[in-house]
Amino acid sequence: MSEFKFSVGPWNVHSGADSYGPATRDEIAFEEKIKRFAELGFSAIQFHDDDAVPNINDYTEEEIKEKAREVKRLLDKYNLKAEFVAPRLWMDSHTIDGGFMSTSEKDREYAMWRAYRSIDIANELGCDMIVLWLAREGTLCAESKSPVWATKMLIEAINKMLAYDSKIRVCIEPKPNEPIDRSICGTMGHVMAISAATTDPDRVGGNLESAHAILAGLDPAHEIGFALAMGKLMTVHLNDQNGIKFDQDKAFGVENLRAAFNQVKVLKENGYGSHGEYVGLDVKAMRTTTDEDSYKHLENSLKIFKALEAKVDKFDYDFQKKCVENRDFEGLEMYVMNLLMGVE
Repeated sequence: MSEFKFSVGPWNVHSGADSYGPATRDEIAFEEKIKRFAELGFSAIQFHDDDAVPNINDYTEEEIKEKAREVKRLLDKYNLKAEFVAPRLWMDSHTIDGGFMSTSEKDREYAMWRAYRSIDIANELGCDMIVLWLAREGTLCAESKSPVWATKMLIEAINKMLAYDSKIRVCIEPKPNEPIDRSICGTMGHVMAISAATTDPDRVGGNLESAHAILAGLDPAHEIGFALAMGKLMTVHLNDQNGIKFDQDKAFGVENLRAAFNQVKVLKENGYGSHGEYVGLDVKAMRTTTDEDSYKHLENSLKIFKALEAKVDKFDYDFQKKCVENRDFEGLEMYVMNLLMGVE
């Protein structure tokens, strides 16, 4: 039995289309996904604003709130919570040059409209967190905008969100590149600096995604640990990644089992979840996956996480201490490998 609660977003179950090919699976209705997530043991749903309110640009503020209330009734039906709402700015024609950092004032205003509507939706869904994946916030052409100006624009946008709602928390999900060429806020260290520069740092933190840390050439467990040490880890997106390339969102632990073990270990050792935090998954099925197996990558990720949780429970801290005292790191390393391999 896991000591953690898990969350998942509806985009984790998708048709398999990508930049190089069409859909390979049928689309699944939103309610059917929600029902299946509950059956799999998830406790909360992650939302983009237009997951909750499709075609959000077509509605008034009050209509958006009403549609969000309909989603809340659906969550209640399956005894699920909403974990957060994230404005999906990168998919809109207004944000081809970024949203909060767009060189167009009109487009920056549109980005704030989406942010405010995301806060409204979060309130209707009963959650207090906005996640910012800054997908296009940076530069495609290095000379097109000053990184100083762009950083200040992000801080200004977050301050406006904090002022709009006195209870909302803003959680930045850093990524070094893709789809933007040069990100303004690429690592958890950047998130900490941005947080400190806002009007209410206590309400600004980070969401560490395993694959994003790997893309930055960093260890996900260390990025998680850094945020935990600062009291700023609001949530996590666990997945896996095969090297520094495009964002793969593989099932958790399938590429880097020891790295996955250490992510679980640092979360357990530091009481993550004791303040209501969720262990979030952000994983995608392979394009070759059949309709019948549309949820298997989620099942696999949960199984791997829970199996590693059991391994952490067996970890011999006395033996670790002895190895550290003797600087027997070869012995400690082999102990960890034997633990993971099930060798007595």
